[in-house]
Amino acid sequence: MSPTPSVLFVCVSNRGKSVMAQALTREIAGRAISASSAGTAAAIGGRVNELSAQALAEVGAEVSDHQPRQLTDDLMLAADLIVVLGSSAEVVAPDGVIVEVWDTDEPSQRGIDGIERMRAIRDDIAARVANLTTRLTSS
Repeated sequence: MSPTPSVLFVCVSNRGKSVMAQALTREIAGRAISASSAGTAAAIGGRVNELSAQALAEVGAEVSDHQPRQLTDDLMLAADLIVVLGSSAEVVAPDGVIVEVWDTDEPSQRGIDGIERMRAIRDDIAARVANLTTRLTSS
């Protein structure tokens, strides 16, 4: 792993969970981890999910300028770790690429929607990012 570990967060559209993870890593880890994101079927030209952006803004993370980008082998090869958020994104990584899958909370399965859903997802991802930060930055 490089002195500053690089993590690529992946979801399907690169409009929600992966963007949240990228922004929360920057808030929690600062410069200790280099975070980026991509989607397996990125909504090119799309915008960040409005409720995701709102939930992030509540904790000081700004993502309004994020542009979704498509996952590529080159992006995966450039990262020290790929983190797939949720069970919808299917990632076939090149040989030698380390992939973790986070089975993130899905509050809609419990009837929780709207901003409350996004806050629960944000908080779940934030806890996972804090754990990841500890794992990657402990000597």
